[in-house]
Amino acid sequence: MPKVYGPRQTILVTSRGEINLMGKKKEIDDIITLDWHMPTSFEPFLYAISIAKSRTSYQLIRQSRCFVVNFVPYDLKKEALFCGRHSGMHVDKFKDTGLRKVDAKHIECPVIEQSCGHLECHLEAEYETGDHVIFIGRVSNSEMRSEIKRLYHIGEDEFTTTR
Repeated sequence: MPKVYGPRQTILVTSRGEINLMGKKKEIDDIITLDWHMPTSFEPFLYAISIAKSRTSYQLIRQSRCFVVNFVPYDLKKEALFCGRHSGMHVDKFKDTGLRKVDAKHIECPVIEQSCGHLECHLEAEYETGDHVIFIGRVSNSEMRSEIKRLYHIGEDEFTTTR
């Protein structure tokens, strides 16, 4: 059973790519909820995310070689739970959550319009770490739109924010 390491900022990572669904190729935009992420370098600006190899977003990021880290406000906790519990292989998470997408400026990937800010990342490297892979992204564009209180995951269905 995973241990709880205290509140960790929750992000929504977006990706775009083709999946093979019942013998047919289909382009999708996906969202995955993550708590395991961090900056790893100022120069160049690199950012790391960790994704289970079984997730649709893992396949899309490996294929497209890019992703967007979306920092989300506390009021998107319901959407974050939904995106963490459903597979993008079978569900359109943008449609089902009401999250709006806009195109990133420097990569072929969606950005969540309701996010506080985002990082557009080109895949620089990946490292297998047991059942997860750490993707290192080189940030090609970053935007901060709001200083609103962000979403932090405590464990299970519990979230908090900064006080």
